This record gives sequence, structure tokens and C-alpha cells, in this order.
Amino acid sequence: MKYLAIDLGDARSGIAVSESGIIATGLETYKRINEEKDLQYIADLVKYYKIDVVVFGLPLNMDGSEGERVEKTKAFAEKLQPLIQAKIEYEDERLTTVVAEEMLIEGGMRRDKRKKVIDKIAATIILQSYLDRE
Repeated sequence: MKYLAIDLGDARSGIAVSESGIIATGLETYKRINEEKDLQYIADLVKYYKIDVVVFGLPLNMDGSEGERVEKTKAFAEKLQPLIQAKIEYEDERLTTVVAEEMLIEGGMRRDKRKKVIDKIAATIILQSYLDRE
């Protein structure tokens, strides 16, 4: 099984992949253009990597409730589904960006460089968390 994870943001989305189903690898931080182009870009990645499961980070509130961000993520995923053959799953992404930021700070990365990779790292954490549960 091959997996793709997406940490969907308004301006940027982190993308990670696992071709082994064991280890998640950060792929890129995608700068969003518009919904139509974004959906096609993700669909193209799914086809290129022959992905079986797309895992979206689900931005639940800290109390576990669903808010506006969850609705936006699910709406995007629902629009993606007809464009791909892969199954769509969700993984709780609470605090993944905080963990990613801490990892990058500990690694000595400067703030301007962290901004460029933090979403990719968050997507990697989301996917690894999903894989570890499977």
C-alpha cells in the first residue's frame, strides 16, 4: 500500500508520502493557487505515485470538536474523491505544527527557513501517526 498525506492550509499545504507503508517522507510544501488547480495537482500526485490511501490531517479543536477548518478539509477531500481511485482517510492533526516547529528549532533552523518546510514536516508527522496505528 502507498499513502499520501496532506496538511491542508489556506495558503500552503504540506504533502508527505509513504511508498512502503512503514515510513513517512516529506514530499513538499505546496503553495496553493486556487481550488480547481489544487485539486488537480493533488490528483496528479496520487496518480504519479500510484497512491492507495490519501490521509488528510483533520484539524480538530483541542476539545476534540469539529470547527470551520474541519469542514473546509472535508469539503476539499469530497471534491478530490471523484478525481482519484484512492481511498480517503483522516488523521487527527492537533499539535502537529507545534511539534514540527519544535523539531526544526531544535535542529537549529532559522525562522525564515522553517516557514518554508513546516507544513511538509507536519504532513510527515500526520502520515507517520496514521501508519503507526495501521
